[in-house]
Amino acid sequence: MDLTITFIKLFAWSLYLVGPILLLLALLIIILGQIVTKIEKWEAFNGLYWSFITATTVGYGDIRPLKKISKILAIFIAFLGILFTGTILAVALKTVSISLEKHIDPVVIERINADLE
Repeated sequence: MDLTITFIKLFAWSLYLVGPILLLLALLIIILGQIVTKIEKWEAFNGLYWSFITATTVGYGDIRPLKKISKILAIFIAFLGILFTGTILAVALKTVSISLEKHIDPVVIERINADLE
């Protein structure tokens, strides 16, 4: 249980530290999505929905840009979404690593390493 609590605390603190980066990426996704919304003449909510579906690379295809510039912006939105997701994953992986190092017995780690060799 201590491992889980350590992970949650470290993960929350780490997300707080990278929060400005995540906020910037989210704002860029929203702004670019609204630009595409204006170009494609969509409703504001549909544009917001589309930009986050594109950013998460889910891409349902129910709404899609038709104009060339909108498609180019969609590529940027997808790239920003990958950066957003990658940042969260990097934080999670590092947090797991630190939590394990803090709570796992070094003898157990040596035994695992010996078995792998």
